Amino acid sequence: MLVKIFGSAIHGVSAQTITIEVNVDQGVGYHLVGLADIAIKESSFRISAALKNVGYKLPGKKITINMAPADLRKEGSAYDLSIAIGILAASDQIKAENLGDYIIMGELSLDGGLQPLKGILPIAIKAREEGFKGIILPKQNTKEAAIVDSLEVYGVDNIKEVIDFFNEGKPLERTVIDTRKEFQDKINFFPFDFSEVKGQENAKRAMEVAAAGGHNIIIIGPPGSGKTMLAKRLPSILPPLTLKEALETTKIHSVAGKMGTNTSLLTVRPFRAPHHTISDVALVGGGSYPQPGEISLAHNGVLFLDEMPEFKRTVLEVMRQPLEDREVTISRARFSVNYPASFMLVASMNPSPSGYFPDDPNNTSSVFEMQRYMNKLSGPLLDRIDIHVEVQKVEFDLLTDKRKGETSLTIRERVLKAREAQTERYKDLEINYNAQMGPKEIEKYCQLDEVSQNLIKVAMEKLGLSARAYDRILKVARTIADIEQSETINSSHIGEAIQYRSLDREFWNA
Repeated sequence: MLVKIFGSAIHGVSAQTITIEVNVDQGVGYHLVGLADIAIKESSFRISAALKNVGYKLPGKKITINMAPADLRKEGSAYDLSIAIGILAASDQIKAENLGDYIIMGELSLDGGLQPLKGILPIAIKAREEGFKGIILPKQNTKEAAIVDSLEVYGVDNIKEVIDFFNEGKPLERTVIDTRKEFQDKINFFPFDFSEVKGQENAKRAMEVAAAGGHNIIIIGPPGSGKTMLAKRLPSILPPLTLKEALETTKIHSVAGKMGTNTSLLTVRPFRAPHHTISDVALVGGGSYPQPGEISLAHNGVLFLDEMPEFKRTVLEVMRQPLEDREVTISRARFSVNYPASFMLVASMNPSPSGYFPDDPNNTSSVFEMQRYMNKLSGPLLDRIDIHVEVQKVEFDLLTDKRKGETSLTIRERVLKAREAQTERYKDLEINYNAQMGPKEIEKYCQLDEVSQNLIKVAMEKLGLSARAYDRILKVARTIADIEQSETINSSHIGEAIQYRSLDREFWNA
């Protein structure tokens, strides 16, 4: 008897429905075809033990299983439950009338229990798109799948529950989640707040400007000056995720297996901080079986590179294309996948190998050592970072001051007003905020009066600013003007923007 049952395969951050055809006929043997990997081929041993332990068995006949489309590679152990139910239906051990109404996925334990899976959200979205009535999967994944409306989500602990559902009509427990309520309840939860940062008012202002315009930022300062503390609090002042962005972000984390069992939807912008020993593949994604890298896990959020010069140069250079295109393409001989990678880059670094500025008595680095240290960061990479800000160590009086600083909520309100101005300005364009402006937009929206033009000219000549700093200064000045709700850019906006180009000065490039 031939039976068709449906599963799903992940390709990039999307899913594709897989038709699993199971035929039980006269003869002996177990044949699995359709470009399945080793984990799927090993499923016969797990299925045999699981069925025996719940009172069923593999039929002593010829079992042929085809996974279509046959030219698409299938990976992992998530098809155990699908194949097992298909074999039982094809051998008349259970009824098969309603099998085609559901996507059925799950990894079997030897006792018939089910293990959680990766990539459930895109699978559920695809199931709804293709008109399936529901999805049956391990109970640990139900909250994640249930955020998809108009799809019945059933979680099970053991294959026996699925058998009884089809064979005896025994109901399964359905999981229902109010997605919008879940989203709204958690959208403003942040573990860190800017009010906890002592001193560093200049750096806090720079972080506000970066958040308001979507600018990449690098913080330069000695050890213990609060660089990491500032970076961790950046998500708390960024605009809240929209529901669409939350679903995009959750899909990526789902495919990567980074969702917790009790998490249904990511409601705050991600903050990723990889260690400096990370490989280029782990950062941008890839591998024999491609997976999203850290830059994709930071999509719609923040990627923090602590002590940036300590990262391998090859690792840093692979970020250049994703920083411009806001996506990364992983190509293999037979296929390619695209992962979104629209993130804010926040980096930190010491000003020298010893960790201190040249005028600090603790600095023991020579000019040559400092220059070699700085040369680890290439010009093209720094060209993609709009704001460079220096921070000094915090004085004792500020450190022991009991007064709280400005809260993240207050700063966020100004950021939101600035973003609203940018949304209105670029409503007919393909960009969303100032950091994405190209030469045409800069020429149109960053016009300067004579005083401002003279100021930036003097800065270029006297401070030794590089030519690439010119456009960055204009972009940042436009953001500062937006924070102050100013239609035009004036000399005070230009002056502040010039302060945020530390690494372009002759002091660093001598």
